[in-house]
Amino acid sequence: MGDIQKITLDGKNYVLLSEDDFEDMIDGLKAQAVLARVQAGEETWPWEIVEARANGENSVRTFRKYRGLTMTELASAAGISQPHLSDIENGKKTGSVDVLKRIAVALKVDLDDLVV
Repeated sequence: MGDIQKITLDGKNYVLLSEDDFEDMIDGLKAQAVLARVQAGEETWPWEIVEARANGENSVRTFRKYRGLTMTELASAAGISQPHLSDIENGKKTGSVDVLKRIAVALKVDLDDLVV
């Protein structure tokens, strides 16, 4: 961190620092907040999941494989038929909000993780 100047204007104390130092400080605070969420038990995704989603791969399929579930196991856990799940994974059907919520619960992810 560079030089930090303390100044007083109109009886109030201020700290003056470079923009780079300010941005570094903000980045550090954001990183601490992320680490606190992870330490509190928030799940993080491995690079393969992030990359697959960024490349437009089907989120339901991506998370199902990550969780090590077969289509039959996930369909059963979500209370839908395996062909219906297959249609969702292959993009033939989008799935209703109710169905996607049940899939999200079965995969232990947020609904937002399944919806692009």
